[in-house]
Amino acid sequence: MVPFIKYSLIRLALFLPLFVVFALLQTGLLLAAIYAGLIAFAISFLFFKKQRDDATASMRERFSGRAKPIRSALEIEDADIEDRLVDENPEVKVENDRRPKDRRPKEA
Repeated sequence: MVPFIKYSLIRLALFLPLFVVFALLQTGLLLAAIYAGLIAFAISFLFFKKQRDDATASMRERFSGRAKPIRSALEIEDADIEDRLVDENPEVKVENDRRPKDRRPKEA
């Protein structure tokens, strides 16, 4: 994910000064954004191939289904607490793989 962020920041660093220049040339904000976007795209496409390929590879890995899930500190702490609970109390069952039964209220 880091290569994607790095490449995005490069593109943003190209876009912002170009946008400001076109805005100062009074092209209008919409045209300034379009011109800056096209030029930033062209420059990044021509000169930042390695970063683009790294970003693409990291995104492909993230969405391939083989990547480790991203877990927050709270989720990791919660999992550790559950593990300790199960280790200390073998009679407790954690069945988080089961789907909950249909809990919709019954219509009258």
